Amino acid sequence: MGWIGPKLSRIETANGYIRPNEVAPLLKAYGVADPEVVAALEGLARDARKQGWWQTYSGVVSPAYADYISLESDAESIRAYAPLVIPGLLQTAAYARETIAANATTRSPDEVAALAEVRLARQSVLTRPGNPLKLWAIIHEAVLHQRFATRPAVMRDQLRRLLDTAELPDVTLQVMPLAATPHPGGAGGFTLASFPGPMPDVVTLENLIGATYVEGVNDVRVFADAFERIVATALPMDDTLALIAQLEERSRE
Repeated sequence: MGWIGPKLSRIETANGYIRPNEVAPLLKAYGVADPEVVAALEGLARDARKQGWWQTYSGVVSPAYADYISLESDAESIRAYAPLVIPGLLQTAAYARETIAANATTRSPDEVAALAEVRLARQSVLTRPGNPLKLWAIIHEAVLHQRFATRPAVMRDQLRRLLDTAELPDVTLQVMPLAATPHPGGAGGFTLASFPGPMPDVVTLENLIGATYVEGVNDVRVFADAFERIVATALPMDDTLALIAQLEERSRE
């Protein structure tokens, strides 16, 4: 490549950028000739310096969270199993504020409000022109019975939000019933993002201090297979919507 050693080191450690016109020669040196792969990586190189909308929230959005938002914005589809909380892409503003405040125990009220704004802004991928994100979310029924003692309307409005979002053509929603037989989701929730072209799928596992990523092809396949089994165990979409509507009606009593 005619480079000095430190340049390649900076690129490999994500401390430096590679120019788009350098991608093909470098891939040739690596023995990669697939034109689809070359084009995809050249596209990534062109986009590397672009600023995402979430950069304006850099004061409250951690680098790991920023990485996830970037993945989500580039994804073609997302499959998620949520056993503890409504997925962020489906939350109302009030539900987002309540759950963020409960989990982000070291955050100030202003930071909680900013993080809630970020969560709502992320939802634009569901209605982006031309290529809306395909979302398949499976939510455990226990999550739907959660109550907010001081703000009882929060869950009622959240249930209505689920019903409204399920009307989008690219959103599939299922509920894992309380009476379900054992399934792989018992090991915990996860999000599986898939991308166009040759880019590999990525699994995200969340916890109180951030997120970890699973990227190896074989490891990701474990989660993809698990999701299929979770789908087969959960309620069909029609039954799911009927259950949510029943709970929403009951919440009004």
